Amino acid sequence: MFVEVFMLALALAVDAFVVSFSYGLIIKKGKGRAALKLASATGGGQFVMPVLGWYGARMVYDSIAAVDHWIAFFVFSALGLKIIIDSQKNKCGNDVPKSSLLTWKVLFLIAVATSVDAFVSGSMLYFMNIPIWRAALLIGMVTFLLSIVGFNFCRIFKKINTSWLETASGIILILLGVKVLFEHLS
Repeated sequence: MFVEVFMLALALAVDAFVVSFSYGLIIKKGKGRAALKLASATGGGQFVMPVLGWYGARMVYDSIAAVDHWIAFFVFSALGLKIIIDSQKNKCGNDVPKSSLLTWKVLFLIAVATSVDAFVSGSMLYFMNIPIWRAALLIGMVTFLLSIVGFNFCRIFKKINTSWLETASGIILILLGVKVLFEHLS
């Protein structure tokens, strides 16, 4: 189970990595504090959202238990395809945000925007019988670390194409969906 959750965490953290990379390109002063703020916001969002999704799925489980594996397959596949399509639309993969100010409002919006897919993934973790608190902690920690790495990565490579990271994360999500379906139908 650890490997699946870790792979999911990597896939979910790509958006946070890209956002942090973008902010790393434009923030000139206070880079250390800015990196910690972004990592805390994205990591916190990636921790909270799967928990909310898991408990939401728990409330409706009896109604959909017979088709939960199909739901997991389609949701993971749809998320994966969306990520792949979005990465191909924006080949540069590193849109620079319009504002370099990291206010609480901006950090909150970044946290929500980069973790909406984690909410859906949290509900899928429920259907896979994966305990949520350890999984959410791992997802949040991986996102926190990759956000720090993304923010500082721009110091090495000022113009990097991150679309391949987004495509890889989409493929990982699709493979997780196939795995859930295969395990249930076997």
